[in-house]
Amino acid sequence: MNPTGLAPGRGRRARVLLRSPMPFTAAIVLALIVLASFLGPLFFSETAQRQDLGMRLAPPFETASGFSFLLGGDPLGRSILLQLLIAARTSLLIALLAVGMSALVGSAIGVISGYVGGWLDALVMRVSDVIHTLPSLLLALVILYVLSPSITNLVVVLALTRLPIYMRVARAQTLELRERVFVEASKALGARPGRIMLSDIRPMVAPTVLTVAMLEVAHVMLQAAGLSFLGVGLQRPDVDLGVMVAAGREFLSQAWWVTLFPGLLVVAIALAANILSNWLRAVDDPAQNAVFLSRKALREEETPK
Repeated sequence: MNPTGLAPGRGRRARVLLRSPMPFTAAIVLALIVLASFLGPLFFSETAQRQDLGMRLAPPFETASGFSFLLGGDPLGRSILLQLLIAARTSLLIALLAVGMSALVGSAIGVISGYVGGWLDALVMRVSDVIHTLPSLLLALVILYVLSPSITNLVVVLALTRLPIYMRVARAQTLELRERVFVEASKALGARPGRIMLSDIRPMVAPTVLTVAMLEVAHVMLQAAGLSFLGVGLQRPDVDLGVMVAAGREFLSQAWWVTLFPGLLVVAIALAANILSNWLRAVDDPAQNAVFLSRKALREEETPK
């Protein structure tokens, strides 16, 4: 067992992941989707946008027209399989950029607010309460209705709606960490507040923020897809999974595959990301980490030498 009660290192965490069937499967699925969505468009970007009205609403699982139409054709005769690669890349990019931006800005504000305290902390928390009180989807709808739909605007809006989560997490940890002995020692040695926050507190807050960010990727991706589905997110020629799902609404009775396959991909990404992030949170928690390590030790004892 880990005598320090701390989370396992990268090597040990990887070994624990290999012995956890469901999280390991989720990691493999997520890795394959990410690789396919980012590498595929490098080779098939132009082909994915090519329209062939002869393949309009072509049924799936027929390879007579080539492997690219394995999942059928959309209302304009484009390959759904190749469109999925483009859409998945866009959805993942939006989610990763929005989560990264909100995590960096939100955690920085939370650390400063928790360490400085006083009127600054009160002001930051009131702003956080206001943003948190407003329904994130409604706030995004209002802002995107005023602004023109684009990837940049969508990323900024989604990052803004998720800021309070990271602000609160970072502030809560900072309030506890600023009373620790190592922070007092840094003060006694004459370290400036900025250096203490950057060198002493930030590394301790970062693992928790990373775990929350993993959980948020799936949520933000679903939110972006929902906005595109409602018509205020991305618009053609930009395409994400929400745009693809929305494109098949009118053809559900005659071409169910146009909506089903992008919907299934959304579910697969969200489910895999949630399973992996929940596992990561459990491993980084000292109490649950002890359970993982004790199970590993028990299996090693039962393994015949």
